[in-house]
Amino acid sequence: MSNEQPTTCLNLDEIHHLALTALESNGFARAQANSIASSVTAAERDGCTSHGLFRVSFYINALQNPSADANAVPSLQVDDSTVVHVDGKNGFCPQALDVGLPALVKKARMHGTAALAIHNVYNIAALWPEVECLARQGLVAFAFTTSNAYVTPAGGTRPLFGTNPMAFGFPREAMPPLVFDQASSASARGEIQLHQRDGQPIPDGWAIDDQGRPTNDPDAALAGAQLPFGGHKGASIALMVELLAGALIGENFSVDSSNQDTHKVGAPFGGELLLAIDPSKFGSTAYLQRAELLFSQVLDMPGTRLPSQRRYEQREKSVAQGVEIPARLLAELAKMTKS
Repeated sequence: MSNEQPTTCLNLDEIHHLALTALESNGFARAQANSIASSVTAAERDGCTSHGLFRVSFYINALQNPSADANAVPSLQVDDSTVVHVDGKNGFCPQALDVGLPALVKKARMHGTAALAIHNVYNIAALWPEVECLARQGLVAFAFTTSNAYVTPAGGTRPLFGTNPMAFGFPREAMPPLVFDQASSASARGEIQLHQRDGQPIPDGWAIDDQGRPTNDPDAALAGAQLPFGGHKGASIALMVELLAGALIGENFSVDSSNQDTHKVGAPFGGELLLAIDPSKFGSTAYLQRAELLFSQVLDMPGTRLPSQRRYEQREKSVAQGVEIPARLLAELAKMTKS
């Protein structure tokens, strides 16, 4: 007997419509819903299922927090400095990014380097879309955000840090940019939740239970603490992200976000920091060619690949053939969508 779950193939427009309809039927304004649906669709397109349609319920459940505003309209603040600010007004990060990214690009082109500080948002999305957007415009980009407190410091047993992802994008000549997006924890939170949903054990080294013991049980892992990747190395990066996306821009640490998650829906609340660099301002005219030399040396070794290579391959396949969505997930979305 096959263990494969039944699926339905949807094209990208159908996925976007499905997410948009579910969000709007639960009270999201069209602008918020459209930005979120675009983020969800991009994740499904690129094979990042933990941030695809699976995430729609997280956005809807986040509205249980009294402060969450599905009708928020982000405001943009631009002055003479190299820093752009967006106040998300307790809405959701995808729309705040739509408001802030054009201003960040303009500042980076003007000054060579610039930053975008996003404030007061629920951030449930992946980070790679924003750095890819910037890199496709010829900029080098970084993004950092905290989350809820899920990860223990190396040697600890109590959650303190978030999974604290960071993303990086670098432009390429006549090719999609190099992009990576990775958590500072051994796994993303969503990967454990997918294992939980599918009744599958998690790999060794991902988490400990609430007694501090290593566990392969996703339920015990979610009740306990996730582990940083590489021990002290991942924990140091998680600490750096707390400082950059928390202290530096005056936003929540992960533990603060957890305390504000009054209904324990797992929707981190705080900020995001993006940095953009215009490489043309650094004096080198051959930076793209130099990068390609390095990339070719990486790929000369059998078994290697560049970050984002798999994602772009999946993107081409999804655009041409559609995306297989689990029937169970479609049924769950149908239940969420109010008539």
